[in-house]
Amino acid sequence: MLKRLILLAVVTVFFTFHIAMGSAWAIELSSELRTVTLNDKGETTVLSLEDVTKGKELFNFACAQCHAGGKTKTDPNVSLGPDSLAGATPRRDNIAGLVDYMQHPTTYDGEVGIAELHPSIESADIYPRMRNLKDEDLKVIAGHILLQPKILGKMWGGGKVYN
Repeated sequence: MLKRLILLAVVTVFFTFHIAMGSAWAIELSSELRTVTLNDKGETTVLSLEDVTKGKELFNFACAQCHAGGKTKTDPNVSLGPDSLAGATPRRDNIAGLVDYMQHPTTYDGEVGIAELHPSIESADIYPRMRNLKDEDLKVIAGHILLQPKILGKMWGGGKVYN
C-alpha cells in the first residue's frame, strides 16, 4: 500500500511539473514568432498558443515516429526543414501546402501520388492514426512544422549533422 501511495505521489508531481512547464514554454512564444505562412500568396497567420500546443501533441501522435526532429527516417535527403519544404513541387513551406500534402501526398516533384506509402487522410484505412484527424488538426500540425525552425534553427530537419 505504501509503495502505491509513493508511486501515486511521484506520478502526480511528474505530471504537474510537465503541465506547468509546457504552459510556461508556450506563453514565452511571441506572436511574431508564432506567425507562419498561410499559403502560396504569402499571406500569414498567427498561431494561437492553443494551436501551438495542440499541433505539437498531434505531430507527436501522428508524425514523429518517422519525422522526429523534422528529419525523415525513410529519406534523410528530404526533411521537414524550410529549404526542403520550399523546394518541393508544389511548395510545402506554408500551411495550405502541408495540409494538401497530408491529405494527398505526392513525390517531392509532385508527379506521383504516394498515399499507399505515406500516412495521409487519403490512406487512413492503412494508417489508423490519420483516421480521426480533421482539417483543423492538419492545420495545427502544419503550423507546428513551420514553427519549429524558428525555435530550433538548423536542428529542425538538420539531418545527421544534428542527431
